[in-house]
Amino acid sequence: MSSGQIILFGATGYTGRLAASALVHAGLAPVLAGRSANRLAGLTDELTRFAPQDRLPTWQVADVADPRSIRDLISDSRDVLVTTVGPFLRLGRPALDAAIDAGAGYVDSTGEPPFVRYVFTEAHRRAVVSGARLLTSFGYDYVPGNLAGALVLDRVRRDGGIPARVDVGYFIRGGFGISSGTRASAFGMLLEPSFAFRAGSVRPERTAKRVQSFKIGKKTWQGLSIGGSEHFTLPRIAPTLQQVDVYLGWAGRLTQLASAGSTALSALRTIPGVQTMLTNAAARNTTTGEGPDSSARRTSRTVATAVAYDGVGRVLGHVTVEGPNPYELTAETLAWGAAMLRAGHTNEVGALGPTDAFGLGAFVDGCSLMGLRAVP
Repeated sequence: MSSGQIILFGATGYTGRLAASALVHAGLAPVLAGRSANRLAGLTDELTRFAPQDRLPTWQVADVADPRSIRDLISDSRDVLVTTVGPFLRLGRPALDAAIDAGAGYVDSTGEPPFVRYVFTEAHRRAVVSGARLLTSFGYDYVPGNLAGALVLDRVRRDGGIPARVDVGYFIRGGFGISSGTRASAFGMLLEPSFAFRAGSVRPERTAKRVQSFKIGKKTWQGLSIGGSEHFTLPRIAPTLQQVDVYLGWAGRLTQLASAGSTALSALRTIPGVQTMLTNAAARNTTTGEGPDSSARRTSRTVATAVAYDGVGRVLGHVTVEGPNPYELTAETLAWGAAMLRAGHTNEVGALGPTDAFGLGAFVDGCSLMGLRAVP
């Protein structure tokens, strides 16, 4: 399969700029796309000095308000569309639809559970027909957990165990500032229904319904339950799984309080008109392009852990992975996923996880190059 082009939609946003830099430094000559011609031209000029002379970045205007402009970014099925334009529940469909209809590659940075579920269900069925290859939530959410989960499941299999449950936890070591886009997505996540994997299938469940503790080294970390791509991807590589849970540990000492707050918010959402009011308020207060600078990013590290259990709750194994700052890791994983799709390193179509798309060996090697590795 000959190479197509890699298009980065949302290139001038906070995560987009980091991803653009990762793509250019990898020599991938991306087409940088977004709403503002001036900002795109400036970013292209800024990154050109880091690119090989025969692989210079270019730019093209596109806007979610004009879906045709996004479709015009894709030339044929060999292309890969990378998108960081969110919140994805509100703004993500035009790019996803364009890639599916073109039968192209697609990579996004969403962490929003309802969008993830849409990609793995309705979008997946359409992509299987068109031949599109979809890698959703391909960043801090939820590549590290997929790596830890795949590694522990592989270890359990080789030891002759039969895993029935996996718990995945996401944490951050050190200080962590969040971007404006992350704030908008996180708020929207609390307003929308989430899910869990129970008795062999994905079922509705509110965000932060449960709290789980993880022992990592000498420290105990707590996380709130969220929907993740692992609910769809890990059972594909371990069909004996009956339960998959994903937890986010950003709340620290406020974890229990946050879970109680989720209960109250869930009750409020049942009042007619409240859901619409909160959603509209979130949309009005969404800003873009803001986030921690390089010095702030250097103070934090990604940590993800996965624990596998048998059918009666005995621990079969656990794996912890650690890597760069979540935003820098997201930029690198987006670039790596796009490069792998463009190079034709998968024969699968539809919505894919990193392991079923590329195989565990290639996935582990790719993460290692990004600095995301298993730790003792």
